[in-house]
Amino acid sequence: MDTRAILDRLVGFDTVSSRPNRALMDFVAGLLAEVGVEARLIPDETGGKANLWATVGPADRGGVMLSGHTDVVPVEGQAWTRPPFTLTEAGGRLYGRGTADMKGFLASAVACVLQAARRPLRVPLHLALSYDEEVGCMGVRSLVDLLAAAPVKPAMCIVGEPTGMQVATGHKGKVALRATCVGREGHSALAPMALNALHLAADFIGVLRAVQARIAAKGPFDGDYDVPYTTLHAGKMAGGVQVNIVPNAAVIDFEIRSLAGVDVEAVIGELRAGAEGIVAPLRAAFPEAAISVERLWEYPGLGTPTDAAVVRFVQSLTGANGTIKVAFGTEGGLFDARLGVPVVVCGPGSMAQGHKPDEYVTVEQLARCDAMLAALLDRLEAGQPG
Repeated sequence: MDTRAILDRLVGFDTVSSRPNRALMDFVAGLLAEVGVEARLIPDETGGKANLWATVGPADRGGVMLSGHTDVVPVEGQAWTRPPFTLTEAGGRLYGRGTADMKGFLASAVACVLQAARRPLRVPLHLALSYDEEVGCMGVRSLVDLLAAAPVKPAMCIVGEPTGMQVATGHKGKVALRATCVGREGHSALAPMALNALHLAADFIGVLRAVQARIAAKGPFDGDYDVPYTTLHAGKMAGGVQVNIVPNAAVIDFEIRSLAGVDVEAVIGELRAGAEGIVAPLRAAFPEAAISVERLWEYPGLGTPTDAAVVRFVQSLTGANGTIKVAFGTEGGLFDARLGVPVVVCGPGSMAQGHKPDEYVTVEQLARCDAMLAALLDRLEAGQPG
């Protein structure tokens, strides 16, 4: 199967993160088996989701790893004009959920492995497919554990998130957090005699915004990013039962996306100090008053030096000269931090199309990705990278 045909099948699998991806992984494993490539599936505890690992070529050398996630974001509430889980083509664009983020690259990578199986590679090619990237890079961690115990690790990795086929060397790290606000319930007719937890939550968001304003004004800064500083963002607030009850609890889920070198613990400490400053004056009347901040999950940033061998190598495959950094996170930070595998991000399409209705990747971008991976096979057959 070629890239276009594989993409058609991949888009047809509804792999929204809340649903299983096993059917897609079984499909890919079946394709690989047809050309004699054994794929190892690493299931989650339910068996409904899995990572996939496959290698073509000699097992005693590091080689190049192509990495991507199989899950996609939901389509509910979006005004699609085309069926999201059916690949459609119009005006040089291939439409469907995940075409940009990032089944376009996956299709090209799988096609590359099928071709690799028929060639005498002197340096191995690895395929690493994961689940649950869209909900915090959670699924890939069992694959990282597997590779950490392996006697030979990949020499380098290309994560195929959409970069317009530019070579990206960095992205911010992320930590997701939750602030739990505790007040005292009461009848709304006597609201001043109670402690409204939603009001505490609003005050905490004020602290969050003040810290963000300070960082935006004073930095540190990295001009390679569209937003050149660490960002704080409240994404969800919940609390209350009905309008005539003063709520005794409220929860805020928020995140910090940090530049390399930023002391995230110090930022969290500043937020906790601000939270304590809100509730401390209230405890004489309301001893239970509290705002606690807990970490939910996180992934590290990526900061590959622009003169690293992986950067030069992938630039030679694409013909690119410069490098970029991307606003979104990837699994590449985990490969780098946990395994010491140098990583670049380079794939077809644009994240400007990702997570939106009528998501698409252009035919031209997919062809450029195929060309990059064809050049990669030539190098691996020639014994590069050495």
